[in-house]
Amino acid sequence: MVPFAGYEMPVQYPTGILTEHTWTRDHAGLFDVSHMGQCLITGSSFEQVAAAMESLVPADILGLAPQQQRYSQLLADDGGILDDLMITRSVKPGELYVVVNAACKEADFAHIAGRLPVGITLTRLDHKALLALQGPEAEAVLASLSPAVRDIAFMSYQLLDLAGIKGVHVSRSGYTGEDGFELSLDAGDVVKLWTTLLADERVKPIGLGARDSLRLEGGLCLYGHDIDTTTSPIEAGLTWSIAKRRREEGGFPGHTRIKNELTSGLKRVRVGIKPDGRLPAREGSIIQNAAGREIGKVTSGGFGPTVNGPVAMGYVDKAHSAAGTPLFLVVRDKAIPASVVKLPFVPNRFKR
Repeated sequence: MVPFAGYEMPVQYPTGILTEHTWTRDHAGLFDVSHMGQCLITGSSFEQVAAAMESLVPADILGLAPQQQRYSQLLADDGGILDDLMITRSVKPGELYVVVNAACKEADFAHIAGRLPVGITLTRLDHKALLALQGPEAEAVLASLSPAVRDIAFMSYQLLDLAGIKGVHVSRSGYTGEDGFELSLDAGDVVKLWTTLLADERVKPIGLGARDSLRLEGGLCLYGHDIDTTTSPIEAGLTWSIAKRRREEGGFPGHTRIKNELTSGLKRVRVGIKPDGRLPAREGSIIQNAAGREIGKVTSGGFGPTVNGPVAMGYVDKAHSAAGTPLFLVVRDKAIPASVVKLPFVPNRFKR
């Protein structure tokens, strides 16, 4: 257990990170992610609250269908990323359900609330817990409690009764690269659901260590590491999360920068990196080109259990971003050969 964002969080359970990582890839891993920030943005109509959120994020919120969710970024005025977040259109008219990162939630809630127009409010859901059940057997496990789970499409949700708990917010989403679900429910009920899920032999508890190695193999950004206030969504390879309408119309912070990066090109980009040998390159390791000149730094790195070798992500200048480009990583004062590889390291298995 370690302190993290004001919470005590499990890095690993007795079986260890490697076993937990592999179990999630093969079966179903259960994560307690109740430290994440949950809130509601409410107003008189969906169009009103969607327009308010579109003034803060670059995603197409107006285009959300009921019960659909979308990944986006909360942007600073210069286009830097304040946080990444999930935004869902609720079944209730004029309501958005938003989930932000734990370490950023106080700043995020203050930032959003301070910029909402009159008539739109942010309500914190501090009484809610959040679990994530991830892996190829996650659907079957939850379907044993509620068969309707099978009908939930990727990046959408339903309100279901699970283990006698009414109205659990079940979304088909997660951050492991595997198919899976996130479950929001009252904190008073979460131990019951956790215990029920762990009673299934297909489910094991998973800690922060395997959560990190899974998302790294999946090529997924971690806020404060791969993305932060110095990076834009375009540099981070998140252009796919900005719809064509938003790219053209703008109306969100940093649009000028983002439009310039889309039209005039980038100076640096996030890439996947595969070191040669077995020595992992950690965050902060210097990236050099073949001639030994510094061209960037590693933002996430470690051992990839599924890849069975070290993997890393980092930013390099555009000229060295093509897959196959040879690089060197400075690890323990030694230059280790490496190469740029296409992300993700392990193919995502989201059920679309």
